[in-house]
Amino acid sequence: MSPIISISNVSKTYASGLQALKRIDLEINKGEIFALLGPNGAGKSTLINIVCGIVTPSTGTVVADGHDIMKDYRQARFKIGLVPQELATDAFETVETSVRLSRGLFGRRTDPNQIEKVLRSLTLWERRGDKIMTLSGGMKRRVMIAKALAHEPTILFLDEPTAGVDVELRRDMWNLVRELRAQGVTIILTTHYIEEAEEMADRVGVIHKGELILVENKSALMHKLGKKQLTLQLQEPLKALPSELSEWKLELKGDGYVLEYTYDGKAERTGIPSLLRRMTDIGILFKDLNTHQSSLEDIFVSLVSERQ
Repeated sequence: MSPIISISNVSKTYASGLQALKRIDLEINKGEIFALLGPNGAGKSTLINIVCGIVTPSTGTVVADGHDIMKDYRQARFKIGLVPQELATDAFETVETSVRLSRGLFGRRTDPNQIEKVLRSLTLWERRGDKIMTLSGGMKRRVMIAKALAHEPTILFLDEPTAGVDVELRRDMWNLVRELRAQGVTIILTTHYIEEAEEMADRVGVIHKGELILVENKSALMHKLGKKQLTLQLQEPLKALPSELSEWKLELKGDGYVLEYTYDGKAERTGIPSLLRRMTDIGILFKDLNTHQSSLEDIFVSLVSERQ
């Protein structure tokens, strides 16, 4: 399958000398949900703005659904919807008028049915006659999403779409994302809510200090880098780890009452049975135990900390 977005050798250095992006090479497949993760200032928004034609790259090329974003800007931009971080709306327009005008800016013919469909999907239909200036921040965010979808793009960028919004909007947003993906829309999102990326994304890219340090299928990433932890609640506290347990990767926590063992869940031998036998032999008793699989957030923090 040919990619719907091809990013090749893209970099960005501003006039001030700030290098926001180093060489980025990335392909995004049609119909997938791709999550771009990274700390503030990592280059996520810069990369999105380059693909959307808002920022000019210093080097490299981007092709969106068969159209070069520099050589064929209008056709490329026609394929893309963008929900930016900032709330930029026409305060004195009504909800319906603002969304209808956004559709018209992309050369789409008036289609009341499409506008109604988008507004209803975002719980905006009953507010369609309200001026945007009268809406809450969460409702304004809904309008931004509706405007991005008005011209029926095949590619949708969501730049921190649920940051600072209410739980109801977040739920509606992700229901809508699922529906759009089912319709064949390719979705690229950045988010600070890593649990959302873990739930929604097919693939994950991690960007740090302008570099794309990893791109991986989400399940493969968690299988490859995810660790498991065995947590033991001890009956009596330990002041220090006994030398007899030195061959296991253990941490003593919880005022000496908690023993954590980190191990490779894919390994043929986890070392757990031998650890428990050794503990019994030296008289360390536990009253409870449980296991924990690393989350995407654990992996993300680990990857970024390695690059500090």
